[in-house]
Amino acid sequence: MRNRKKHMKLNPLTSRIRINQKNNLIMNAIDLNEARVYVGTYAKYNNYSNYGKWFELSEFSNKDEFIRACAEFHNDDDDPEFMFQAWTNIPEDLICESWLSDKFFDIKDTLNDLSPDEQEPFLIWCNNGTHNLHTNDINELIASFRDDFQGKYKDEEDYAYSIIEECYNLPQLALDYFDYEKFAYDLFLGDCWFENGFVFRIS
Repeated sequence: MRNRKKHMKLNPLTSRIRINQKNNLIMNAIDLNEARVYVGTYAKYNNYSNYGKWFELSEFSNKDEFIRACAEFHNDDDDPEFMFQAWTNIPEDLICESWLSDKFFDIKDTLNDLSPDEQEPFLIWCNNGTHNLHTNDINELIASFRDDFQGKYKDEEDYAYSIIEECYNLPQLALDYFDYEKFAYDLFLGDCWFENGFVFRIS
């Protein structure tokens, strides 16, 4: 008989793993090539055991290989139901406690085709719009991202400086008195948004 999943209060070890995982994703850019998952089973967890293993997803070419490795590790469980108790470097669209997207490995391979300067802003862009890595076509997402991505800047005012320099042929006297702060405020009020040093157009 399959082990039924129970909603239980996390014990201190599991809570600590998840807090550390969350802090790590806040502090560092996600890199799917460094994706890791800590895999236990619901049967063990329901018996108050967090026994499991960190799996490096870069060691597998597809989800089937990953699941087979999990099954081999937990071969003491009859028909194990895997529990992903913690993970790092995986966007929230692609994983939860009991599920890993079938698209994860294809998405990882496709993102490797992006330039290093595009990978971090792409994931930020996905996380801040109506873009879902699991449900949307990855190539269409990349095309839309490239339309919206404006580049990396020190702050919003720095981007405003670049717009004036590239798009407006103003005399030096006008530039000396130009209110870049107000112009930046207007730009980011409805046309653009800024996060972690990256500027995106609102489409």
